[in-house]
Amino acid sequence: MHFGPEGQGKQVYMQAGLHADEHPGMLALHHLKNYLLALEAAGRLTGEIILVPVANPIGLGNFVFGRHHVGRFELSSKENFNRNYPDLAELVHEPISRALGGDAGANVALIRRSIHERLGVLQPRTELESLRLTLLRLASAADYVLDLHCDSEALVHVFAHSKQQDQARTLGGSIGAHAILHAVEAGGPGATTHTFADSFTAVWERLQQRFPHLPIPMATFSATLELRGLYDVSHELGTHDADALLAYLGQIGLITDAEVKATPALCEPTPWAGVEILNAPHSGVVAYRAALGSKVGPGTALADVIDPLSGQVSTLYSNIAGVFYARVVERFTEANTELTFVAGKEPVRWGSLYCA
Repeated sequence: MHFGPEGQGKQVYMQAGLHADEHPGMLALHHLKNYLLALEAAGRLTGEIILVPVANPIGLGNFVFGRHHVGRFELSSKENFNRNYPDLAELVHEPISRALGGDAGANVALIRRSIHERLGVLQPRTELESLRLTLLRLASAADYVLDLHCDSEALVHVFAHSKQQDQARTLGGSIGAHAILHAVEAGGPGATTHTFADSFTAVWERLQQRFPHLPIPMATFSATLELRGLYDVSHELGTHDADALLAYLGQIGLITDAEVKATPALCEPTPWAGVEILNAPHSGVVAYRAALGSKVGPGTALADVIDPLSGQVSTLYSNIAGVFYARVVERFTEANTELTFVAGKEPVRWGSLYCA
């Protein structure tokens, strides 16, 4: 869905449902669409806004036994729908290497044009590759890319690039994020593939590294926005999130005569590597002992895992200070399953930061 004047002003791309079993973003974009239709009719949009409210028709049909929805993974390949997007810097490095110059704006235009051209000639071999290419092509010219997801059970949080913390703070303030998590290479140093959102920041980061003597800005602000948990789907929350996204569009200059109110962020950005994840030591019933949003410290009890046969009770304690922002919604766990997520200020993890 396209709104506003094409080829004028800034371009914003928003998608939801890349993990097709995550539905809060779909409802939020449904309500946002109605706002944008009215603004477009009134001539108040200063740039183009692209909405993709159902980004993954493959995953949307992955129902097992008619009820259980497996929308995170492609069933034939077992691949996560939000992994293995190509390294765009590698894709365009050769065609731009001799054409870049001393003008930052001209470099950005050249790089975006080259991304568009290179993506245009790639031929997908599978349905999954076709999906990835389609989404990349739709977002390739955007100044802002927002990929709307949700966690299992969580408060609103944001994943962004470390060089874009100020922009992430603006987004986080607009949407009421309780954690703003940043990383430079979320897939680990030298990763050859990325998540959808990371692919649009990694391209600028890596081209800066390859051409350090030339002006290449971080021209695309790209972030993954986690809208609470799987079951936080209601018109009240959907309209609240649509209002927040509309306010954000006003803040970044996409709406004429918008009443711009900069909402202070609820938190400061912290490193994604600072998230402590605790796993179940054995299978059993999960009883959480801390509420989401709790400020915790070392030794805070977060959850008990109870084996109902043996009576074994294992308590998971936080080892760091931070905010308890996410947890797994299922209340029976297998051994070694990730259960709790606390955002701290100091790195505690290295390598790939992605969950499964």
